[in-house]
Amino acid sequence: MVDQTAVGRTFTPVTARVEPGRLRFFLDTLGESNPIYRDETAAQAAGFAAAPVPPTYLFCLEMMDATVPFEFLTALDIDLARVLHGEQRFDYRAPVVVGDTLTFRPRVTSVTDKKGGAMTLIVVETEVTNQDGVHVADLSRTVVVRNARPS
Repeated sequence: MVDQTAVGRTFTPVTARVEPGRLRFFLDTLGESNPIYRDETAAQAAGFAAAPVPPTYLFCLEMMDATVPFEFLTALDIDLARVLHGEQRFDYRAPVVVGDTLTFRPRVTSVTDKKGGAMTLIVVETEVTNQDGVHVADLSRTVVVRNARPS
């Protein structure tokens, strides 16, 4: 069972480039047709340097480019079969656009037991910076771990 000693634990940073082809595939999968995400001219008319990414793309980008996706599960000895997705938040501080190279730095910020220990909520927050060192976003995800019932 994960306990308070996990708070502050950091994991391997992930570096990922925002590539137009992969972004287009993501947009097609979502059915997103807003031209600012697909057309550089429309993006520039909207004030962006290049086509921006939609809000949830950073979660996918981090996962796709991680050497070990969901490294925190293994590091904290969490069985994937007991994991539920609880919550996710994206706080953008600056635009993220095609051509950016991003670095994701995840860390555990909270561990809370619920229901008398039947479940544990783990919050992993990730700071995202671009190739210029600009802090562009903070991601937060809450993972719910269903704990084994005592025998």
